[in-house]
Amino acid sequence: MISNLVMLLAGGVGSRLSILGHARAKPAVPFGGMYRIIDFALSNVMNSGLDFVGVLTQYKPLSLMEHIGTGTPWDLIGRRRGAKILPPRTGQKDSDWYKGTADAVRQNIDFIENRRPDRILILSGDHIYKMDYSELIQFHDNKKADLTIGMMPVPWEDTIHFGIAHINEDNRIIDWEEKPAKARNNLASMGIYVFNGDYLLNLLRSHKEHDFGKDIIPAALKKDRVFAYPFEGYWRDVGTIKAYWDANMDLLDCNSGLNLDTWGLRTNVEEDGRFSDRPPTHISAKSVVKNSVISPGCVIEGQVIDSILSPGVYIARGAKVIESVVMHDSRIFAGAEVTKSILDKKVVVGEHTILGTGAAAIANKENPHHLSCGLIVVGKGAEIPAKFKIGKNSILYPGLKSEDYCIKDIPPGETIRPRHAEE
Repeated sequence: MISNLVMLLAGGVGSRLSILGHARAKPAVPFGGMYRIIDFALSNVMNSGLDFVGVLTQYKPLSLMEHIGTGTPWDLIGRRRGAKILPPRTGQKDSDWYKGTADAVRQNIDFIENRRPDRILILSGDHIYKMDYSELIQFHDNKKADLTIGMMPVPWEDTIHFGIAHINEDNRIIDWEEKPAKARNNLASMGIYVFNGDYLLNLLRSHKEHDFGKDIIPAALKKDRVFAYPFEGYWRDVGTIKAYWDANMDLLDCNSGLNLDTWGLRTNVEEDGRFSDRPPTHISAKSVVKNSVISPGCVIEGQVIDSILSPGVYIARGAKVIESVVMHDSRIFAGAEVTKSILDKKVVVGEHTILGTGAAAIANKENPHHLSCGLIVVGKGAEIPAKFKIGKNSILYPGLKSEDYCIKDIPPGETIRPRHAEE
């Protein structure tokens, strides 16, 4: 029997992250140069003194599984410590996969029963924040709660994306709206739950519904003690392209509240030789680097301004990278200009090619709800030939080659796929 068991939900499809989530689970998307999004939840677990985590995977989990490994980078290894990967118990049909957050935990109920925890923490693996879960647990115990939910105010226009609580003077939740079209409050769920162990097991056995926010919480409110834990601090759901880019840019703003130097954030530095085999970063005497994060193994000969570079990025002489996120081993050649773009791993930008032309008001034609903020997203391993122009709100699919482009001047809002994918 253990005091606290963590169930970390990390199987989400990052559909709103567009092509960044095509080959990996959303929590495995790189962030801040050297990290992955899931590092925040795992580091919070470590820094809160918790010992055991079940990581529930589903969608394209390979890179996530390799990243977590045995849990050693987060000190989750030992006789009574660990990080256990829990893949879905799938059958032959898509319907056998997890149908929601509660269903994901229910399908792993034997994992919980074998450990008989006093409390169960349910966490999401795709949020950027720092929290001491021990304080959350203490709050839960002090309130003699059956269920406690981490909550914080969000902008009113964002309430449509969250579960919204109404509380009394004692922080007890008295009403709940799940992703309301017109909210009556802006106190939003962070996707962080603390359940008493036996209480959650009984809920999962007696309710066959699939989702915590939509089904389990409203049912619990009718007869049980459900409280809101007020959180103050930096927290961001990076489930959209703009939110992901904004969070990366927050790293460059000393007033944002996002400070990795003081958060005790850890990652798997040995994974795939991402850092351990890298040479020192080289910044030439004639280069210009301002207010940017530069990771190990980068070679900078041009200009990097207000940007985040992952390990191994090459910026040639005369090239400019401005307000962009450039991931591992991408290469920006001489005279190229990359502005407000997100480049996945191993992207190649040819000489004198310009990313970021045209009007930002023209949303992506295929996915206007996913990309309308003026950014450009380029998939893993895509090649952009020399002397091209790529308009804002464009999506360039992974693996593009020079023969996949029909024209050199791509207007804003376009989506370019490899030709063999369309055949």
